[in-house]
Amino acid sequence: MNLLKNTLAALLATTLSLAVFAQEATIRKNLAERLPNLPKIDEVSKTPMPGLYEVRINGNEVLYTDEQGNYLIQGNLIDARNRVDLTEQRLDKLSAVAFDELPLKDAFTIVRGNGKRKLAVFEDPNCGYCKRFERDLAKIDNVTVHVFLYPILGGDSPEKSRNIWCAKDKGKAFLDWMTKDVTPPTAQCEAGALARNTEFGRKMRITGTPTIFFADGSRVPGAIGADRVEKRLNEIKN
Repeated sequence: MNLLKNTLAALLATTLSLAVFAQEATIRKNLAERLPNLPKIDEVSKTPMPGLYEVRINGNEVLYTDEQGNYLIQGNLIDARNRVDLTEQRLDKLSAVAFDELPLKDAFTIVRGNGKRKLAVFEDPNCGYCKRFERDLAKIDNVTVHVFLYPILGGDSPEKSRNIWCAKDKGKAFLDWMTKDVTPPTAQCEAGALARNTEFGRKMRITGTPTIFFADGSRVPGAIGADRVEKRLNEIKN
C-alpha cells in the first residue's frame, strides 16, 4: 500500500513539474515572438496571485504576465490583505549582496577605535543627508567604515569625488568636507573606481544616498541616527 502511495505521489509530482515547465515554455515562446525587443528572459515563476507570473530580465528587473504571455505588466504587485509590496521584497532579494562580496577595492576605509564592527556606505559628497549621517557616525566608536564614493546627484559631485579619491589621505579629505565644509583640494589620479561604483550601484538598485550595508548583508537606505547605527552594529556578529 505504501509503495502504491509513493508511486502515485511521484507520478503526481512529475506531472506537476511537466505542467509548470510547459507553462513557462509557453510564456517564454509567446513573449519572445510578440515582443522581439524584450531582453532575454532569465526566469519565469508563479506569483501568489492566480494566473499571474513573474518574468525576470536583466538579472534583477521584474515584469508580470498572464499564463499565455498575452499581456505584459510593469509595476509593483501589492499584497493588499497583508499590506506588503511583493515586488519590492523580490527586488530586495534579487539585489542582495553579501558584505564580503562588496567591491572594497573601490572604497576607502575609516577606522575608529578597535574597528571590530563594520559597515559600508555609498555616499555622494553633495548629499546633505550624507553629511548629517557622517556627523552622527562620528559618535560611533570601535567601527570600520568602508566608504564608496557614489556621485549621482549631478553638479560637481564627480569633481568632488575625484578630488577626495585622489587625495593623499582620502578619509581625512572626505571627513573634512562632510563634517567641516572644507573643500577638498584639486587632485588628479586614476579614478576608475568612481565609474565602477556607479555601475555597481545601478546594478544593485542603490538609488539614493546614503545607502548603508551592515556586515550581515542588510541594507538601510537613507540617513539614520547614531542610536540606530549602534543598535544594528550590536545586533550583528561580525
